[in-house]
Amino acid sequence: MSPVEKFMLDVSAVVDNALDELLPAADAEPARLHKAMRWSMFAGGKRIRPGILFAAGRTFAADENLLVRTAAAIEMIHTFSLIHDDLPAMDDDDLRRGRETCHKKFDEATAILAGDALLAQAFEVVACDESLSPELRLKLVSTIASASGTPKGMVAGQQLDLEAEGQTITIDELENIHARKTGALISISAIAGAMIAGATDTELAAVELYASKIGLLFQITDDLLDVTQPTETLGKTAGKDAMAEKATYPGHFGIEATREMADKVRCEAADALGTVDRDTGLLLEFADLIADRSK
Repeated sequence: MSPVEKFMLDVSAVVDNALDELLPAADAEPARLHKAMRWSMFAGGKRIRPGILFAAGRTFAADENLLVRTAAAIEMIHTFSLIHDDLPAMDDDDLRRGRETCHKKFDEATAILAGDALLAQAFEVVACDESLSPELRLKLVSTIASASGTPKGMVAGQQLDLEAEGQTITIDELENIHARKTGALISISAIAGAMIAGATDTELAAVELYASKIGLLFQITDDLLDVTQPTETLGKTAGKDAMAEKATYPGHFGIEATREMADKVRCEAADALGTVDRDTGLLLEFADLIADRSK
């Protein structure tokens, strides 16, 4: 096991423990809703966003106890997006992380409410984190909200993604979709970790550029996995992007050119950290972890 893989296991354990404490108990009323939230929250996610938040925080010498609640909140927002993404009105998927999606396990209405509840609770978690200053909490809530919503955030990206199905779009339009749909929440994860650590404006700018490249790298890799890995490996329906006529990098450039693009973006992520006078080794390893993942 590599150091960054061990790091991710440690982060996942800490964040999962926090999520277990923060979420309502499964038997608390309304129990069906709370069971649905927990079903999706603890479905075996890789915790990439908490991982990059902790990696950025550690790079800038944060007290890691201060990172936990924000990392948990961002993972709640990510899980909300997956629940809604899988709905029949969106991507209509029955499988997520190797088991039934929330709406298949429960029902569509409960799945919608479970996503809504996770999104709302995420902001409550950050706003009520008394280990952080009121000024920092306000800034985190604002920046996370911007990354989650519109006009430049994840929700806007999902709308653009839906509108692009079956259409011929330019590479700039494709990058714009993924910068919002996938990249925005990954970027804010890194930025939040650096913010909590007290990074300077110059350092934050470098982290933001690095994180934007990491977000793009994640999506390029995700697109590749969809066309090169079986359902059993992915834990979700393989080939679903092509069936839905989604705009993807392999669909636009082909598999080999997309692999070359992934290597180029990985190098750009590393270059973005060149101005940071810190030990950025963990962040660099994180880029490799994303690029080399198999699911």
